[in-house]
Amino acid sequence: MHGKRSGLAALLLLLSSTGWASEPSPPLVREWRYLMRLEATTLAFLPRAGVGEDAGFLQVEPTFILDGGPELGLNLGAPVRFRLWDGDGGGARVRREDWDTLSDWGQLVRGLKFGSDDAPLGVWFGPLEEHRLLSGHLVRRYSHRTNPDYHPVGGLLTGTLGPVYVEAFTSDALGARLMGGELSLDVEHLFFGPPEQPGRYTLGFSAVHDWGLAGGRAPSVTLAHVDATVGLLVRSDRAVHLVAGWGGRPGEGGAWGAVVGAGMDTRAERLHLRLRLEARRQQGGFRQGFFGADYELARFQAVGPAAVPLAEVTFPEGYSAFGEAEVKWDAVSYGGLRRHLRLSLGVEAFTWGRADVDGRVAMQFFERALDVALKGLAVGAGKPGARYLGAAEVRWRFLGGTLYAMGTGGTLLFPTSEGTLRPGAFASVGLGVDHAR
Repeated sequence: MHGKRSGLAALLLLLSSTGWASEPSPPLVREWRYLMRLEATTLAFLPRAGVGEDAGFLQVEPTFILDGGPELGLNLGAPVRFRLWDGDGGGARVRREDWDTLSDWGQLVRGLKFGSDDAPLGVWFGPLEEHRLLSGHLVRRYSHRTNPDYHPVGGLLTGTLGPVYVEAFTSDALGARLMGGELSLDVEHLFFGPPEQPGRYTLGFSAVHDWGLAGGRAPSVTLAHVDATVGLLVRSDRAVHLVAGWGGRPGEGGAWGAVVGAGMDTRAERLHLRLRLEARRQQGGFRQGFFGADYELARFQAVGPAAVPLAEVTFPEGYSAFGEAEVKWDAVSYGGLRRHLRLSLGVEAFTWGRADVDGRVAMQFFERALDVALKGLAVGAGKPGARYLGAAEVRWRFLGGTLYAMGTGGTLLFPTSEGTLRPGAFASVGLGVDHAR
């Protein structure tokens, strides 16, 4: 799937050393591996004073992963929250907000894949975290579970045919929500045949539509974008390119934006580095990265004093600078998915005084026995009505790594039936155990 799928798709490759096992005589034999995990934690959702009553839960989270190699895998599991003390649950034993819609049942599927990055056709289902749709000028750093009461399963479809590469996605495979796709045309391949290094000169067209009918009703919106990319350096381990594009909202006069920028990708044995820097122009109800980290909340109430859905917001006419960095580093060339450092940071500063920041970092210490993860989101910083969210998680493995203790905590925003956002917080501590074969 050309490395474009969500980062959490990697859960399916937790045992990624598995591959196609060949024998002296055909046919090929697939080697299966599996992992079973169980976590139990005390979990508290704590709405702030004057908004609602505190509620506490015992959370049990089973996980089962079946890995059949790079082209087939299954990951099932979901947290089930049993009420310990009552809040606004009306005495329900299981937290009903986690299972009260068809979309919520999608959380049982954490990963289902057919095909690989090198296959001409690939299909994947699972959570979308920091998802980017190819160029990223419509969908960038998007997470579809920012709403704590909405637990959909996303879907990705990728395909390659000659000079054409297509990626399509849905944020909710069981509901009418965010859907879109992007078509990328390799111009050099089209006119001169397969190049030695594909992707040097490309043209792309993307379109995304939000039906707004699942996960709470909100106004529908459609965006489209065209992009041109020129590769200054294109190698298997390194790439430098320039990009320019233009986009808008079909049927909405005066809502458009333009972008120029550059990017660099480096892939070494121990270090993966990805950098982006762009200058943007936007006006009306359009902006690059419209479907971003905050979208699942902003679709109900955008940041700012107006308190209206993002689809009805008119952005001030002006410019912005956007930068993004992604770093994956492994000090001992582990080569798997658990790395000593994973850092992702996106920052956009606007000429009219607003700044948006979205960052995540995960680190490992003491021979991978201790995992620490932090994430934070600031939207509209520097302006009235800014939005701030944060969370932290710590895991410590002992007894050979089979048993681990964990603790998490952070802030949340719960959309209400009136279209507003109710602030809250959560904290949990507990134990987990897993078994791999």
